[in-house]
Amino acid sequence: MTVHLTIESPLGDLLLVGEESHPVSGGFALASVSMTGQKNAAVVQPGWECAPKAFADVVRQLGEYFDGGREQFELVYSTRGTVFQERVWAALDGIPYGTTTSYGRLAAGIGAPRAAVRALGAAIGANPLLVVRPCHRVIGADGSLTGYAGGLERKQHLLLHEGAVRAA
Repeated sequence: MTVHLTIESPLGDLLLVGEESHPVSGGFALASVSMTGQKNAAVVQPGWECAPKAFADVVRQLGEYFDGGREQFELVYSTRGTVFQERVWAALDGIPYGTTTSYGRLAAGIGAPRAAVRALGAAIGANPLLVVRPCHRVIGADGSLTGYAGGLERKQHLLLHEGAVRAA
């Protein structure tokens, strides 16, 4: 069973999607966090159930993050990607709050050749868990804000919120 909930955030509405997972407390694992206007955003499908209670912990942790009281999420994810995508997404989880890394450094960190930077960027762009899996912390080698499925304004907002960049 797939469940969903739309919540308000400083970035606009966020669509949370969860999938049934028996080992998880509450019975659902987070499958997607997407934003209005995002490229390839999740869309509520027929048969999905609106289930606010299933997302109580997710909503609490997102609230704490946006209020400045949480730097790391403690959630169970249910994502499905290629082996390479899953490796990239796991590396994203290791980028500390308030810091950034470049695509090249991230590629090196997972043992991918420099030539794989484009594939790495595509995997980052396919991240289904915006905000909670911090793809916004990956920037260009020259420090420029490049590529973010939710839009560069939102990427900048998140990095300013975390103190990883300064306001221009």
